[in-house]
Amino acid sequence: MSEPSASASIEINASPERVYALVTDLSEIGSWNAECLRARWIGPVKEARPGARFVGGNRNGNRRWSTSCTVTAAEPGRTFAYHVRAAGVLDVAIWRFDITPTETGCRVEQKTWDTRGRFMNIVGGWATNVPDRASHNTANMNRTLQGLKREAERA
Repeated sequence: MSEPSASASIEINASPERVYALVTDLSEIGSWNAECLRARWIGPVKEARPGARFVGGNRNGNRRWSTSCTVTAAEPGRTFAYHVRAAGVLDVAIWRFDITPTETGCRVEQKTWDTRGRFMNIVGGWATNVPDRASHNTANMNRTLQGLKREAERA
């Protein structure tokens, strides 16, 4: 795969299994994620595994939008990735969390690849009020990973 359009990483003093459980618990994603307010599984599969689908509700200031996501990788304690579409059919991005064990817990790297075409670049920038998605995602990833760290290290 090509270089991601944005990425960030953080060291977390929690087990890879705990971090993976948080990343894949859609009911609590809004408590630590910078842009995603909520998410819920849709369809017959209600857990993180390839092919499972979910809807995410996102925000940027007073702008709100939803996306349809399909899980592309789900390796407990290691990787969670999903393909994001708008209106269920228009490519938006691929998002991925990679979790690597360390001596004191794990290192988490969040990456995204912008897969929008020209039309979605224009419409998406207007709809979300984010003209520079790569810079915006990098800042949000750092905030998201800080939130994930707080949640994972909570006793």
